Amino acid sequence: MKPAYARRVATIRRRAISVTALFLLALLLTALSPALLLVALLADMVKRQRRLPATRLIAFGWYWSVIECAGVLISFVLWCAGQAKREEAHYRLMGWWAGKLMTGMKKALRFEPVIEGSEALGDGNAVVLCRHASLADSLLSAWVICTVHGIHPRYVLKRELLFDPCLDIVGLRVPNRFVDRGAADSSEDLHALGELAAGLTSGRVAVIFPEGTRATAEKRRRSLDKIGESNAARAERLGALHHLLPIRPAGVMALIDGAPHCDLILAWHTGFDGLSNFKGIYRAIVGPETPVRFVMRRIDRSCTGEITLEVLDDMWLQMDEEVHEALRVRT
Repeated sequence: MKPAYARRVATIRRRAISVTALFLLALLLTALSPALLLVALLADMVKRQRRLPATRLIAFGWYWSVIECAGVLISFVLWCAGQAKREEAHYRLMGWWAGKLMTGMKKALRFEPVIEGSEALGDGNAVVLCRHASLADSLLSAWVICTVHGIHPRYVLKRELLFDPCLDIVGLRVPNRFVDRGAADSSEDLHALGELAAGLTSGRVAVIFPEGTRATAEKRRRSLDKIGESNAARAERLGALHHLLPIRPAGVMALIDGAPHCDLILAWHTGFDGLSNFKGIYRAIVGPETPVRFVMRRIDRSCTGEITLEVLDDMWLQMDEEVHEALRVRT
């Protein structure tokens, strides 16, 4: 079987499963939502949870399923209209999708994000390196970049996210790359990232989460141990990290080398810490309201010289200190 044909078959099979499951879930939640909301409300009242965490989660789950279904249906209409390859239409859909999901999340978690350093985005033409600490921060970055500022992002995402129907359909109709983090040979993905970055122009940015996964203390320890096996000096330097994971350099360097004309943007957030699983999300709803900040800083490539791994590590250590100070001041 030819590789292109095999990929097409795999895509059809995946979407047949994921889209069917999504619409069945949405129908089920819609039918059961009155009863589910009533049970959740009673449970919250019995537990004296005045912030109604269970009720909010059930409501957000139903809302998410409806927005996802709407995104899939709109993408189907675009396909029927012969617009499947029209990037602008799909970026507008992406901005709408991110905006609606952020509205639901703001209501569920009771926060209003503050964006700092918006001028860093400028007119795009940059590689954005984002902190990754929760289930929600990738959506936060898409909302800031695409919905609020109208910049067209090119994301580097893990392949597992293709099981989200909207990310699968819309995400493959615009220039993104879904990488296989466990591949024995990553040369194809790295080459594709170089091409992704080479196409950056005004109004476009490439976005990557250099840590490769959501940061936790245990993952940080394992990552430093692995680095120490081949580079003890780097592991010792990065041992100073409080909140971030060490950069996984291959994908980041592929983007940077592919776009020597582009600046870098360092982006970090606070307020979503601990939201790496549903237990953490529940605790966030129960607890006091937490301010959410999304902070960006642009690095002028003409002033940095060659970007090496050591230079990136220095940037990452500085960003970690900024996050640490922001969290310290907040508490």
